[in-house]
Amino acid sequence: MSRVSTYLNFLGNTREAFEFYKEVFGTEYLAPIQRIGDMPMPEGAPQLSQADLDAVMHVELPILAGHVLMGTDFLESMGHELHVGNNVTINLEPDTRAETDRLYAALSVDSEQFAPLADMPWGAYWGSCLDRFGIRWMFNCYEPAS
Repeated sequence: MSRVSTYLNFLGNTREAFEFYKEVFGTEYLAPIQRIGDMPMPEGAPQLSQADLDAVMHVELPILAGHVLMGTDFLESMGHELHVGNNVTINLEPDTRAETDRLYAALSVDSEQFAPLADMPWGAYWGSCLDRFGIRWMFNCYEPAS
């Protein structure tokens, strides 16, 4: 079933922010918090410090009416910068790859900041783009490749 959620980016304090949101909304995480060190590193990736490996890769917390906040830590060591425009992303989870392709193509028109759709290690057909109005969109489709 498709869903829409909001993805929040932080510079090292995702865990603290989500503990606060968890208390405010009185809800529980949908799954254990994933650390960056829990994901396989691509070949040729730079060596990360223990602090970077312990940073939050992904967290999901339901808030109201089925809406889910998700979050991650940006890594300063990787040159990530946090600013208005990349601190909040609308996450779309279409039911099909065809719908994902359609939405991605429409929203990425005239975009200079994008990550092409591709299969990812966490099982999603994933990509992102910044639309012509400065809104960041992320796509996660879990329909298997045919």
